[in-house]
Amino acid sequence: MNAESNWYTINNIDAIDTPSLAIYPDRVKQNIHTLVQNIDRIDRLRPHIKTHKSAEVIGFMLDAGITKFKCATIAEAEVLGEAGAPDVLLAYQPVGPKAERLAKLIQRFPGTLFSCLIDNRQSAKALSKVCASYNISLEVFIDLNVGMNRTGIDPTHAILLIEDCENLPGIKVKGLHGYDGHIRDKDLALRKKNCDASFEAVIHLQRQVKDKFNKDLVIVAGGTPTYPIHSARKDVECSPGTLIYWDQGYADILAEQHYLFAALVLTRVISKPGPGIICVDLGHKAIASENPITSRVTFLNAPDLMPTGHSEEHMVLNFNGPDHYAVGDVLFGVPFHICPTVALHDRPAVVEHNEVVGYWHTISRNRLITV
Repeated sequence: MNAESNWYTINNIDAIDTPSLAIYPDRVKQNIHTLVQNIDRIDRLRPHIKTHKSAEVIGFMLDAGITKFKCATIAEAEVLGEAGAPDVLLAYQPVGPKAERLAKLIQRFPGTLFSCLIDNRQSAKALSKVCASYNISLEVFIDLNVGMNRTGIDPTHAILLIEDCENLPGIKVKGLHGYDGHIRDKDLALRKKNCDASFEAVIHLQRQVKDKFNKDLVIVAGGTPTYPIHSARKDVECSPGTLIYWDQGYADILAEQHYLFAALVLTRVISKPGPGIICVDLGHKAIASENPITSRVTFLNAPDLMPTGHSEEHMVLNFNGPDHYAVGDVLFGVPFHICPTVALHDRPAVVEHNEVVGYWHTISRNRLITV
């Protein structure tokens, strides 16, 4: 086995109980380097931290010169503030107590420029009221529904919302946000065609705003599948997230992106209940389980294993070939979906040069840290 194929093994594996998440920092740094090299200007990068939720990875990105970030929760925004991130977009509309929590963060971290999303007048008015009560000014991005039908306003109606916001104290429209997470065609040419088509409405709205208000709005667009397409557009900020750790789901469909697996789930064989069957300790509580059972994990050192059963603390795996497995064996798995998998592990092991050297704390998996 050569050094490259042996990258994931851990010499002091007995130091780790399973199931566990293992992070490989050298590969994380390589993914950051690849990301930076794949865009013309680093100030057009606004990576999402939802995947890693880690102060350490934020530090790596800051060291690489990345200054703009995107997040989905108040806890993630707080971690970014603590890390000294200069520019943080909360890519979520703060409804209910979230608005006041965001206001508190703005007061607590004056060195960080916070912004957030809005997609309706009612939320804009509520946010304006909170900002006025805290005597703060908050930049907002209009969240546009570009075809995903999850959040956002129809771009053809957004000009009226922007006009309303112009008359509200405490908030200022900074830009437009268009997340096209529904576009994930395996064929890059088809993905580009669909991405370009959905983006036309965003460009049209940007021109409308320029004509009506003489205002140049920033555009934040895309996720990991479409960021290579948006990166070719002048001045558009790109916000990929998953690529920091990479996963099997995107490796299967994004052949043009050359990122490294940098986070694995570790599991041990705990039982052999019958011929061609083993059971491991990788239950629902240790790996994302929203995808079909057969695709939830791929094992680097046992590619013949097929998940056939899954429950809270157990995963049943079948195999057709020779029985090379013994109780106690450790398997190194690539999750199909790494982002929710990371959120299941509060203390991932850190592996350098095939040795566990310490642990990180997935701090923003918490819904509330201090604010």
